[in-house]
Amino acid sequence: MTGSIRVLVVDDQFLIRAGLVGLLRAAPGIEVVGEAGDGDEAVELAARTRPDVILMDIRMPGTDGITATARILAQATEPAPRVLVLTTFDLDEYVYGALRAGACGFLLKDSGPERLLAAVAAVGCGDALFAPSVTRRLVEAFARQGARSGGGEEPPPDLAALTLREVEVLKLIARGLTNADIAERLYISEATVKTHLNRTMSKLGLDSRAQAVVVAYETGLVTPGAGTGAGP
Repeated sequence: MTGSIRVLVVDDQFLIRAGLVGLLRAAPGIEVVGEAGDGDEAVELAARTRPDVILMDIRMPGTDGITATARILAQATEPAPRVLVLTTFDLDEYVYGALRAGACGFLLKDSGPERLLAAVAAVGCGDALFAPSVTRRLVEAFARQGARSGGGEEPPPDLAALTLREVEVLKLIARGLTNADIAERLYISEATVKTHLNRTMSKLGLDSRAQAVVVAYETGLVTPGAGTGAGP
């Protein structure tokens, strides 16, 4: 990405929102284009300011972060903003819903300033952000909850269309490895990793890396608690 990363901050708590805005404005390479206190305002500002990254709170009165994320991404023109969910809790059904809606990852609100700035930079450059242990617990809990409730959602896509290498890459992505980590693990270039991921997402009809992680868990390709292991 060339130029500054344009960020929209969404949080209903004024002090938290002000702190995030102040931190981001003080960082080089980041431009805060707006701040919103609820989901409806976020949808309106996202359409008007066209940010690169949206820091999205989930639990807000009125229109919550999941609904706002879905509306923003449905209405967005390319390139669509990348939504990074902010949550107080590391096991939150709302976060899972946001990932299903197309968010690119999530960050705990108690993360330090360096972690936050690194997250914005990573998401702004097209990566996704997951804490592997948190992702495993979250997807395990709520994928199984969804299966029990029979919520009428479409079943996860079939992985049979993927090549063996694409399956390997998907598995490592779901375990929280970055493109650089995967490239080193599989002895391929980062560009090749991106190519495999793009083909995987195209074959499975997915819109984001986050959705690819969810599919990997829902199909049983990766099981919670397995860790990254010593090999692919």
